[in-house]
Amino acid sequence: MILEPLFQYWHVIILFFTVAILYSSVGFGGGSSYLAILALTGIVFTQIRATSLLCNIVVVTGNVFLFYQQKIIDFKKITPLVLLSIPLAFLGGYLKISQQFFFILLGFTLLFAAITMWLSKRIISSDEKNNNVKPFKNASYGGIIGFISGMVGIGGGIFLAPLLHLTNWDTPKKIAATASFFILVNSIAGFIGQYSNPDFKIDWSLTSILLITVFVGGQIGSRISHKFLTPIQLKKATAILIAFVSTRILWNVLF
Repeated sequence: MILEPLFQYWHVIILFFTVAILYSSVGFGGGSSYLAILALTGIVFTQIRATSLLCNIVVVTGNVFLFYQQKIIDFKKITPLVLLSIPLAFLGGYLKISQQFFFILLGFTLLFAAITMWLSKRIISSDEKNNNVKPFKNASYGGIIGFISGMVGIGGGIFLAPLLHLTNWDTPKKIAATASFFILVNSIAGFIGQYSNPDFKIDWSLTSILLITVFVGGQIGSRISHKFLTPIQLKKATAILIAFVSTRILWNVLF
């Protein structure tokens, strides 16, 4: 049973392994790349959503634990962001959506991710944090991002991080910690929402292989001293990949 997905999706497994090594070597998660790869495989869209969220959980749990040990996570500031995002990510995951709507939403989400990654060098906050925190506005941002994330199958970091940088929400390191925590709790809530849906289906044989692949690749990458690519080069390469996938998805769905 396990050998069948190994032979059928060997190319996906190799791509996941490569992405995990490259991204973890520079401290990234790679969630958008996993989503893009799965979207090109022809796997059932419900499987794409669930697998992507589970990969997020595996990838960012270690980062969150590390940030927690370093006492970088500011739970007082994060609480308004996740207050609405968690229940709305659950709702977004629970909702039954059509395949066409999913791919339209996925296409635009990946296109947005590609643009923000390409411009990431310019979207950098200063080391001066903005002390004028507005809990209601943060809760609104978190809720909207959480809902979309639950439907698509992402953690929401690709939306949240640029927003926090542009508003000088805090220092870059604390924003990275906040985004990791946000991705983790939303991915868990989104997956529980999907799992709670009576129509939920997932091929655990394939998903478990991909999760092990991501975990092993991530562990190897985090221990590699020589980086194959700089963070900016990797983001540029990812932006090109995701832009290609998003335009292909939107072209197939809309035209």
